[in-house]
Amino acid sequence: KIRRVTKTMAAHTWLHCREITGKKECKLTLIFFQNYLTQLYGLPKQASFDAEKRVMSGMSLRLKEMQQFFRLKITGKLDEETLDVMKKPRCGVPDVAAYSTFQGDYKWKKHALTYRIENYTPDMSVAEVDDSIKRALQVWADVTPLRFTRIYRGTADIMISFGVRDHRDGYPFDGPDGFLAHAFPPYEGLGGDAHFDDDETFSYRTPQGYNLFLVAAHEFGHSLGLEHSQDPGALMYPTYVYRDIDTFALPHDDVSGIQSLYGPNPDVNPEDPKPTPPVTPNKCDPKLVLDAVTMLRGELMFFKSSFFWRSYPLSATVEQHLIKGFWPEIPDHIDAAFESPLDDKVFIIKGEKVWALYGYDMVQGYPKSISIFRLPRKVKKIDAVLYDETSYKILFFVNNQIYSYNEEQRKLEKGYPKPVEDVFSGMTGKVTAAFQYKGMGFAYLYLHSFI
Repeated sequence: KIRRVTKTMAAHTWLHCREITGKKECKLTLIFFQNYLTQLYGLPKQASFDAEKRVMSGMSLRLKEMQQFFRLKITGKLDEETLDVMKKPRCGVPDVAAYSTFQGDYKWKKHALTYRIENYTPDMSVAEVDDSIKRALQVWADVTPLRFTRIYRGTADIMISFGVRDHRDGYPFDGPDGFLAHAFPPYEGLGGDAHFDDDETFSYRTPQGYNLFLVAAHEFGHSLGLEHSQDPGALMYPTYVYRDIDTFALPHDDVSGIQSLYGPNPDVNPEDPKPTPPVTPNKCDPKLVLDAVTMLRGELMFFKSSFFWRSYPLSATVEQHLIKGFWPEIPDHIDAAFESPLDDKVFIIKGEKVWALYGYDMVQGYPKSISIFRLPRKVKKIDAVLYDETSYKILFFVNNQIYSYNEEQRKLEKGYPKPVEDVFSGMTGKVTAAFQYKGMGFAYLYLHSFI
């Protein structure tokens, strides 16, 4: 039997929803909320649902599990942070193993697998789809004994198709965005098959739409027996994130997962140098060296390799994201970043190029040369930047020296560069990141090492 929560809890959920979305949108939001938890977290279905008065007793529990999975503040309540995560485009496979359609430990009992592409999306050419699918399977073959052979007739181990809405597998798609695709774990029948929502716009080698290679590589992880990962840097993380497909390498979390099922690739020569799979940085690592830190309209952003941490007043937790999940145009492993309150922009620097953000939006006309800051031509790389709001001065750390740029006058100050220790007495070691926190009135410098 389905038990109902008290009217007090139902009223609280309704009122909180109205605060987030407004009264007119709240009913639709709560229905979406229920459907999300039903499909992905095992919330029991019910024949009718009055979004304003009735909330199932299991909803709070399932919501807590969802918040725990995504490492959000666990409240059991529908808040803005939770709703934002729910609305992200993602895979349609459940996040919690116990709520998967097929329970058990699934893996292929053989290493030679076949695949067949049953139909094509109109968004891409046949050759582009073929190449995307082939490369997505190869991602897994590169690190395991699994080998994939394409067939053109009959039933393959992995049947691949594009469909919309009800496509006759019992798990209908939901139209544009939302659930992009789903796949079934290894077993007889539908096992291994991957289905893609053709209401989405798929792309070949661009960040526009949803890159088919990335979506397919994720789904094939399910086809081979992997569940979703809680590592935001993993390919098997539930939500879609664009990555540079030309430099894509399977992250460490995914390599560990798939090799726990099938073992490593036996064809790799142990004497050959092995590429190191990307590892998601840990904010608690005492050896962590930050690439850059900046404010963004009251938020704090910490950059490291392909990731950034975001700390802001509306969230009780520090979020970790892939840089390209927010800004596909910005490169990984940036050198420096700073916020200019005078321009109301955040500048991102790598090498001799600088990108600009207005809020979370890219500013048109960038990247530009770092020469816009009047730095001498010999400066090819900036280690860190510190913006002083009281004087509108921008301090550029280059090796062991500092250049000072007056933003109001748009020129470098005389007498620079100066040694870092002359500007910050007693400071030794290479500065890798810097920022000024207005609320505390301090400047913070992050060092690589001490001398």
